[in-house]
Amino acid sequence: MRAECINSFYRATQDIFERMMDLKTEKAELGVVEEMIAGKEANVVIGMTGDLYGSVLYSFPKEMTLDMVKIMSGMEMDKLDSFVASALGEVANIISGNAVTYLSEHNYSCDIVPPQIIVGENKSISMATDKALKLTLRTSIGNFDINISVKEKK
Repeated sequence: MRAECINSFYRATQDIFERMMDLKTEKAELGVVEEMIAGKEANVVIGMTGDLYGSVLYSFPKEMTLDMVKIMSGMEMDKLDSFVASALGEVANIISGNAVTYLSEHNYSCDIVPPQIIVGENKSISMATDKALKLTLRTSIGNFDINISVKEKK
């Protein structure tokens, strides 16, 4: 996987977290995950098609997810309900859309598909490829992961 791909998702995440929630994000870890990915309590999978194909998994702890929705909506949330899931799905959708725009600057033509939201504890998620790049990001309200599981079209 090329650096352009990872950097496009990182840049898009930084932009959206700053604009929508006034939160700074910084890289905490970068690694490779093989086979099943251990999700957190709130997960969003976005499929990609085109020059890069596969999927991207955004994985958030429950408390961070509730804090994010509180910041965006001004409403105190205490559980991962359909409103919270919808808001989280939209954040991941916007980040992915921006990442695809940044990828186009590197001559990749890609599209995204609507998000799939997976809520609950102890979830292991199978991704589109046998390996994924796991980018852990740190914010003042918690850490979360972006697992990028894409391949380049030949």
